[in-house]
Amino acid sequence: MNIATVVQEQRRYMQRVFSWMFVGLLMTAVVSFLLSRNNNVISYFSEHPYGFFGILIVELVMVFYLSARIHKLSVTAATLLFFIYAALNGITFSLLFSIYTAESIGTTFFITAGMFGAVSVYGYVTKRDLSRMGSILFMALIGLLLATLINIWLQSSGLYWIVTYAGVLIFTGLTAYDVQKIKEGNIIGNEGTVDDTKEAIIGALVLYLDFINLFLYLLRIFGNRD
Repeated sequence: MNIATVVQEQRRYMQRVFSWMFVGLLMTAVVSFLLSRNNNVISYFSEHPYGFFGILIVELVMVFYLSARIHKLSVTAATLLFFIYAALNGITFSLLFSIYTAESIGTTFFITAGMFGAVSVYGYVTKRDLSRMGSILFMALIGLLLATLINIWLQSSGLYWIVTYAGVLIFTGLTAYDVQKIKEGNIIGNEGTVDDTKEAIIGALVLYLDFINLFLYLLRIFGNRD
């Protein structure tokens, strides 16, 4: 197989990955927008915070399950889990529409899309091996999570903003790393198979998570509350 054929197949594969990611983001946006217009939903989560955290736990379990079992699942099951996860995220995101103004959410989305698009292109075209950077960013992500948990009790404004800007930097870097990793991890000659579809779904999930987290940290900076 010549280089031109490999490049073309990788390009088509990444197009499928980004298409899945876009559909997942669209589902999240639609669900969150519709639920945010229902005052009963907002009131329920305000009165039952454990329900909100319960959904977050279910989402976390689904991510680990889908990542670990993707090769043993059918395409239908993998697709269904991906969309259920995106819909559950829409439920939790509905609270954002009740906290932040629609204008600031829209502005933050376009900023996120611009940053995500730029670093995705870099991750796709760069010849530099980003694997070492990925390892460093993964360790930084663990530190970020620990700092976030600690600040739940400390309630430090300074630490809050350190975590916020660190989160933007970490997920910006992870986006470039993940795009390169997904691109190079594609099995050439596998196009059109069941395994190829499942690879695209799990790749879309990874990039979906990068986009969502980058959006959330940027919303802390650019979001305006009602």
